[in-house]
Amino acid sequence: MRFERQVAQQLYKQGQISEELFQKACPDHSTLLGLNSLVILPKSDRTTIDELDESLDMIALDDLADLSEINEIEEPSLDEVPNVPSFVSPKEIILKAREVSENEWLEAAAKVIGIRFLPEIDLDRVNLDYSQSFRVVYAKEHKILPLWQEDGRLLVGIADPLTQNALSAFYRLFSEPIEPVLIPEQPLIDTINKVFDRRAAASQVIDEIDAEQVVDVDAGLNDIDIDIIDTDDEAPIIRLVNAILSDAIKDRASDIHIEPFEREISIRFRVDGVLKDAFSTPPPKRFHAPVASRIKVMAGLDIAERRIPQDGRIKLKVAGKEIDIRLSTLPTAHGERLVMRILDKSSVLRDLSDIGMGTQVLTNINELITRSYGIILVTGPTGSGKTTSLYASLSKINSPTRNIITVEDPVEYQIGGISQTQVNSKVGLTFSAGLRSILRQDPDVVMIGEIRDRETAEIAIQASLTGHLVFSTLHTNDSAGAVTRLVDMSVEPFLISSSVIGMMAQRLVRTLCSSCKEPVVPTDVELGQLGYTRERFLQESSGVVYKGRGCPECRGDGYRGRTGIYELLVVDDEIRALIMSNVDSNTIKKRAITKGMLTLRDDGTRKVFSGETSIAEVLRVTQDDLLSFD
Repeated sequence: MRFERQVAQQLYKQGQISEELFQKACPDHSTLLGLNSLVILPKSDRTTIDELDESLDMIALDDLADLSEINEIEEPSLDEVPNVPSFVSPKEIILKAREVSENEWLEAAAKVIGIRFLPEIDLDRVNLDYSQSFRVVYAKEHKILPLWQEDGRLLVGIADPLTQNALSAFYRLFSEPIEPVLIPEQPLIDTINKVFDRRAAASQVIDEIDAEQVVDVDAGLNDIDIDIIDTDDEAPIIRLVNAILSDAIKDRASDIHIEPFEREISIRFRVDGVLKDAFSTPPPKRFHAPVASRIKVMAGLDIAERRIPQDGRIKLKVAGKEIDIRLSTLPTAHGERLVMRILDKSSVLRDLSDIGMGTQVLTNINELITRSYGIILVTGPTGSGKTTSLYASLSKINSPTRNIITVEDPVEYQIGGISQTQVNSKVGLTFSAGLRSILRQDPDVVMIGEIRDRETAEIAIQASLTGHLVFSTLHTNDSAGAVTRLVDMSVEPFLISSSVIGMMAQRLVRTLCSSCKEPVVPTDVELGQLGYTRERFLQESSGVVYKGRGCPECRGDGYRGRTGIYELLVVDDEIRALIMSNVDSNTIKKRAITKGMLTLRDDGTRKVFSGETSIAEVLRVTQDDLLSFD
């Protein structure tokens, strides 16, 4: 009760409230009717704002945690306190009398009270798990929202420094120490809306659906362009599917896997390259058929056909962002398995310097992409960032003086100034057919989404030999493996050696969470797996590496985001001679290493030493890359 008692005493001592009102509010100096009744006075009796500021400055708030001791207090009626107008919050009265902005007043109040002021909220940092513990009505009524953990304390945003009772409830609700922060009302309300109103957690939707509500969705076959936020009034299954999609996009998932089993459905998101369960408790099997039907409806597929695989496309809008989803279905013993690849059309294209390339790789790739002809191949498994690297390269050389044309499957991101063609096998527009047509369009630079067969490879080689710069991808484990893959397609070695100018293998490694990563001393076994002795490690590093402890920021994973590791093989005269001799890829790779090429594991190890990722993560994605340590 100290906060309200001190305010009452200070106002009474300065003659700003009457003795009668003070006795009503604090009859035995131990109970109060509430601070609001003291500051809401008729204009003639109310303190000036300057005097009130002076009063508040005199109040010593030793510890904001004292607010947690304040119990719920019933406001006095108008009959009990004379001359009290209808309720207006003290904050509103002060702002109106002061004629200052809300930000100015809150910043000053924060200094007086001794807490932080945040002019805006970083929505990406808000931990949505905390919002599951109370209702949106409570958050909106009290203008209060738990935000995120920082230095072991839970930050709680409040729009009014007099929000004692709501804050008191949070002390009881959460086990973490509470640190209130003042936030302007509108940014706080906007965040509350986004956290609660615009994100119906899939698990909550499941809990709301009764068994009799689970039916097949067979309407809306043309519902292809969908805003999944505005779905509060939709059928339960529609809301469930939209919530799954929304959760996946919020979690930065690249893929959604929905797989039926005998008694339940496995729903997993691939986040930062790793599959994770989307639900702590898997949904029951009865949800599978209607969920699968709804997703197929959205993709324009035949919901009655469940015996053969189908492919489709879904176009969504989430909070104004355009999302493209590629759907693939596959019949299994317990029903159709669905996998959705998520492509964020609004994602900003990355620069070559922003995707994790080291100085050596960046210098070499910049030299290669400015040549006038030749083939540059980017290799790696699906989801290793090949398309991002190609787009970054094209963006780097994109200019009005160059005619750049691509043929892709699909067009993942649109680049201004570049003509992009999408493969459509149903009408005969394959990579090879598209490439033939592109070469009649007077291109300077051509990008082929993937070289899949001999015909496409030969056309690409012919294009490079006739003065075009060609970019493409292959599925191989390392850079030198691109030669073997082309030979397997029956491409002659002399054609490869005369056209290919560079081969770059890449992988994506998860980056450590900046909020919880901590230094550790690696064991001799871990160093040995990297190909290092203790002595060499101490010579080339700071003596420690890092690992993620796990925190709310990274949802306990210890990782947040990804970066690339690269192995760039530049084809010079010596490498060209080896390719002409038709030697195996290991021989080519060994020679490139002796000439200074960094392998995938070399580049990954450098990122371990710099604290970007962990030893375990580099070993996970480079388990086949052992050649450089033989």
